[in-house]
Amino acid sequence: MASDLVLYSYWRSSAAFRVRIALNLKGLHYETRAIHLLREGGEQHTPAYAALNPQELLPTLLDGERVLTQSMAILEYLDETRPQPPLLPGDAAGRARVRALAQVVGCDIHPIGNLRVLQWIDSQFNADDEQKSVWMRHWVSSGLHALETMLASSKDTGRYCHGDTPGLADACLVPQVYNARRWKVPLGDYPTILRIDATCATLDAFHHAMPEQQPDAQVKA
Repeated sequence: MASDLVLYSYWRSSAAFRVRIALNLKGLHYETRAIHLLREGGEQHTPAYAALNPQELLPTLLDGERVLTQSMAILEYLDETRPQPPLLPGDAAGRARVRALAQVVGCDIHPIGNLRVLQWIDSQFNADDEQKSVWMRHWVSSGLHALETMLASSKDTGRYCHGDTPGLADACLVPQVYNARRWKVPLGDYPTILRIDATCATLDAFHHAMPEQQPDAQVKA
C-alpha cells in the first residue's frame, strides 16, 4: 500500500532509528527508501539525494510534497501533525525535561561520533580502528553518565524515561544504547538506562525499528 510518508533511511543510522521508533509508536505506515552510507563513497552524496537534503545526512522524511530533515525536528513535526499517541508530555516542565534528555543524545553524544566525524578523523589523523573506538567509547560514556544521573535522580522517571509511557526521549535513548553496545562501551554503571532499554525492547514499536529488522540490513558495502 502506498504511503504519503517516505523515510530515507540506513539500517544502522541512529538518527533514522529514532524516527522509525516514533513512526511505529504512532502506528504510522511509511515507505522506506534505503540510502547506503558506505557504498560507492556514500549514496547520501549523490546529486539526487543532495537535492532533497543539502546536508547529505540521514534521515529525510517526505510527508506528501513536504521534505523534512533533522531527526529531532522530524520527531516534533510528527507529534504536532499526528498528535496521538503523544511523544511529549502535556505540561511545559515535562516537555522541557524530555527535550533535555533527548538532546543529551541528539546534540551532545551523537554528533561527535557519527560516520562523517569518524571518516574525518581517519582522513586527517590516519586514525586506526582502535583509536576511533577509544574516541567513541570516551564520548558515549561521558554522555551516558550524565543521562544516567538525570534519569536516576528524578521522580519523573518511570518505566520509561518520563513516566510510564514511551516517548521522544526513549526514541533517542534506545538507538544510543544500541550504538554503545556496538562500540563495546561498558554499561554496568548505567542501571537505569539498561532497565529502560530493556522495557522498550518488549514493545513492537522498538523491535520493528531495530537495525537488523530493516530491509537493507543485509546489503553490504
